[in-house]
Amino acid sequence: MKNNAYIITGPTASGKSDFAHKFAQVVGGVIINCDSVQIYRGIENISASPFAGREITDSVDGVPYRLFSILSLDEQISVADYLNLARAEYEGAISNGRVPIFVGGTGYYINALINGIAPMPDVSDESRARARQMVAEDIDLARKLLPDNFQYTDKQRVARALEVFFETGKHITDFQKEPRVGAIVPDACRVLINPPVDVLRKRIADRIPQMLSGGALDEAKLIINSGWDESRAIGATQLCKFIRGELSQAECIENWINKTNQYAKRQRTWFRTQFNPDVVISGVPTDADLNKL
Repeated sequence: MKNNAYIITGPTASGKSDFAHKFAQVVGGVIINCDSVQIYRGIENISASPFAGREITDSVDGVPYRLFSILSLDEQISVADYLNLARAEYEGAISNGRVPIFVGGTGYYINALINGIAPMPDVSDESRARARQMVAEDIDLARKLLPDNFQYTDKQRVARALEVFFETGKHITDFQKEPRVGAIVPDACRVLINPPVDVLRKRIADRIPQMLSGGALDEAKLIINSGWDESRAIGATQLCKFIRGELSQAECIENWINKTNQYAKRQRTWFRTQFNPDVVISGVPTDADLNKL
């Protein structure tokens, strides 16, 4: 086999999870998650996890699954944390004679797997707690402590930047200028599943009502009760607004579909500009596409 690892990715609803599972059955693979939302437990429907509607286990039909539903909603994870977990699973797969197959659509996880990350300082619990509290109380005030070239607005990334500043007195952007380290699979076979836009839109429109009836509403209640940042998962925001009476069910579904299509568009842009695939499957993958790998 030419490659000892694979990255199978594509926009949401492209069919990458089912295809990766079939491929893993053929080559004796281990599925390793590289989706930043599917790593959380209790929101499997909202995250479109392979474990939506089924028991969370270590394997499915004989295929090992790793890093799915491993964190509770009150836990935080950085890209560096993910990279450490992914490296352990990669090495475990290799030592057991299996093929590591990374599956997911989170660009910054994929980028870290291929290119590594800038070295970051260790952060004390005190700095971390101080940053989380400030972001929770007033994220706009927190952002004023960060440099103008810090572009992110979501709470987790703001808190991460803030804790580095509290710990070191230097901004995270200063550390990000350093050479990257820690790449796990720079030579992995990169597989992009990229169906036509109209096909993807229909799959998204068909899938979301099924997700809603499959338990996503109960998951949104869990998100509200846990205090998890609902903006971190498309669908969570819409469902939470529906529960609070801010949207009707029809508005919730329509907005969820629209936001998912917008997200898929951003993913396609990232794949086009930041990802250099070895294999492109320009449709919803079928068994015949397994031969391309």
